[in-house]
Amino acid sequence: MLNHPENWHDILDQSLTTADAVARHLPVDRHRLAEICERYPLRINPYYFSLIEAPGDPIWRQVIPDAAELSDDSGCPDPLAEEPLSPVPHLIHRYPDRAVLLVSNQCAAYCRFCMRKRRVGKTASALTAVRLDAVVGYLRQQTRVRDVILSGGDPLMLETGELETILTALHGISHVEVLRIHTRIPCTLPQRITPSLVEMLRLFFPLYINVHFNHPREITAASAAACARLADAGIPLGNQSVLLKGVNDTPDVLKILFRRLLTLRARPYYLHHPDPVRGTGHFRLPIQTGLRVMAGLQGHTSGLCLPHYVIDVPGGGGKVPLLPEYIQGNDERVLRVKTYTGTVFEYPV
Repeated sequence: MLNHPENWHDILDQSLTTADAVARHLPVDRHRLAEICERYPLRINPYYFSLIEAPGDPIWRQVIPDAAELSDDSGCPDPLAEEPLSPVPHLIHRYPDRAVLLVSNQCAAYCRFCMRKRRVGKTASALTAVRLDAVVGYLRQQTRVRDVILSGGDPLMLETGELETILTALHGISHVEVLRIHTRIPCTLPQRITPSLVEMLRLFFPLYINVHFNHPREITAASAAACARLADAGIPLGNQSVLLKGVNDTPDVLKILFRRLLTLRARPYYLHHPDPVRGTGHFRLPIQTGLRVMAGLQGHTSGLCLPHYVIDVPGGGGKVPLLPEYIQGNDERVLRVKTYTGTVFEYPV
């Protein structure tokens, strides 16, 4: 296995980005892997690579390219219609009061299930000062927007000064009340969460950070320390997971994950059903499976551990929560509900 240094820049510099590099460490078909990487880029930094224990394990499946990526034509590159919902470059404006700013197309590890598989890791136009001015100009005119989310790629792949420039520009818009950062860095490259980064982020309260852990083995001493630095600075943490076939598609795995996240002060926020993105079909599973997983969690762990299980409606319709079928029937006088034990009770209405 690879050794990894402590400095986050050095760790990134030693990332595996080619089929030959991976084949030197793992039993893979380098020719098939190279074919996949021509279409969908590869990056695994040494820290996250060190979490792989065996071929096909939950960490392997998330970052090692799979031949199924090339044979999957069941989805489309942009199922959530982000491109048509982009009024200016880098900005997605789907909901009246929220907008997403894509500040980077780079990540510390390229997840094979990525919702933006079409663009992450590929050459893309940078968020230049001119383009940032255009974003800010648009947002100033959209007075209903009160919440701006920084996404990508991963916003924390930017240098601290670059990120501060973006946050400063957004913070200066009077009707923008909340800033959010969506990042997988505390999971995949926790060394990036440096004291200087945290001190900069403290300048922009109210600031919320949603992290992204999918499996209990991603919670290590390093990732726990990274989350602690953010939480100790007063930054509220939520976690967004994706329900992935062969990774975390059982109640037992998710129960452990969500309980451990609470010890990191990162509350489970969303459990996403995989988006129908081309090249990711081998991760998708029936919605009924997800509902059964959620039913297996209800009543068996704290409500603090239960995220919203959601689908993001193709075509830009937004997120819709999915719930296990607890309602067994109702009339004008009583609502019949089923508890986690299977017992049906009548509730007066």
